[in-house]
Amino acid sequence: MITVKLLGGAKKSFVSDIIKINENDLTIQKLLNILLEKKPKNTPDLDLNNILVAVNGVESSALNGVQTKLKTNDVVSIIPIIHGGTNSRIQFKISSSLIELFKIKIDHNFGDKFLEDLRKKFPNLVLQGISSDYILSKTHAKKIIAISLGSKKNNTLLSKKLETDIIMRFAGTTQISYALERIGIKRTKIFFIIAIGRKLSLNALYQHIQQFLNSKPFSADNYDLLKNFFKITNQHLDAITTKTPLEDLLTEKAAILT
Repeated sequence: MITVKLLGGAKKSFVSDIIKINENDLTIQKLLNILLEKKPKNTPDLDLNNILVAVNGVESSALNGVQTKLKTNDVVSIIPIIHGGTNSRIQFKISSSLIELFKIKIDHNFGDKFLEDLRKKFPNLVLQGISSDYILSKTHAKKIIAISLGSKKNNTLLSKKLETDIIMRFAGTTQISYALERIGIKRTKIFFIIAIGRKLSLNALYQHIQQFLNSKPFSADNYDLLKNFFKITNQHLDAITTKTPLEDLLTEKAAILT
């Protein structure tokens, strides 16, 4: 028997947060097909293009994707990624956590002090700064942050603080000093602030830094830089059958850190 845990908005599709599937020889893809068949007709659709799937707490991209084979007593968690905010704000929800990304303009070199000041002014938010070179896309950021949030829930953070776990997973390392030095905001004038917290606090932060924000946060092409940094070859990418092979390899590297 497989236990499926439905988190956040996924519960609305099934009017339940736990479903038991008593079938053998399942993959994640087959399980998702079964769930769609079981979904009541009068409930909201489950958007399979905007979910994260974890097996026993491990995100599926770190396993074998939707072809991951499931075993008896496995616990499969389905976590919806919900888009939100306006066109000028990069805001999304993972389970019950609201996250927003803010990209600081190139002509402002704030560095560490800027982040420290924000943490003092907004103590109710989890805040981290990461060089914009190391965030490939919105979905890349969502997947890495989802891994960190899952690690916090399972008490398996790489560090005592969620914000430190996040930067370590973006850097693909268990060494805090290396992560801060290589992808932190010391070495760059262009960086993202990752903020996690309640809507009112995120709105207050947005108003506070709005004048410094870049209106085109993902316009830069950092694909080759990330390939070189993580020593990913074209052969590695060719072995991945998904539509976003580099993004999924980066997610895998983040997920397997212990």
